[in-house]
Amino acid sequence: MKRLLPSFVVALLLACLVSAASAQPAQEARAALDGAVSRILAVIRNPEYANPATRPPLRRQIEAEVRQIFDFGEFSSRTVGPRWKTFNEAQKQAFSNAFADLLLNTYLNRITGYNGETVSYTGETVSPEGDKVEVRTAIAMKDGKKIPVSYRMLNKNGKWRVYDVIIENISLVKNYRTQFQDILNTATPEQLIERVRAKAAEILSQGQKAQ
Repeated sequence: MKRLLPSFVVALLLACLVSAASAQPAQEARAALDGAVSRILAVIRNPEYANPATRPPLRRQIEAEVRQIFDFGEFSSRTVGPRWKTFNEAQKQAFSNAFADLLLNTYLNRITGYNGETVSYTGETVSPEGDKVEVRTAIAMKDGKKIPVSYRMLNKNGKWRVYDVIIENISLVKNYRTQFQDILNTATPEQLIERVRAKAAEILSQGQKAQ
């Protein structure tokens, strides 16, 4: 007669199999993010980045890296929420472009004042299907404070890309969704797009004046 394995042994074996299956997506997502972050930090640490006169080409390098690792189409659809279905294809593309500019200008303005901050990785959480990973990081500030930043990533066509960022437990998608839904209660998609474009331009101008 065959002996049956104790139930706790079976459970342990299953847990090991699940852990092994989830390790690959976690490693792949983290590697994709780490590569982009490392390249961005290398540009920021370039002495020429501190000089407004020599910064523009370096800023474009950072922008290219951000566009590669961020899925702004996914970011846009999740931010607008259910009303995304009411946008036609041209409006979806226009909003995605405007929202990308808004996020990029906001992000690039903030890193202009880089002061030696470092990024460490603190863990990953994989969805049951293995198609989503949340990569957790901590930004160590010069004053010793650590800011938790998590990146939610989605695997599309074999590439891991960011579709949401959680900074100190605040989701960018949820934060902007609240604002955009309030606007769409009384405005059209075109009017929302114009507002986002205007805000992106305003932030860009603020950054240029601060240089």
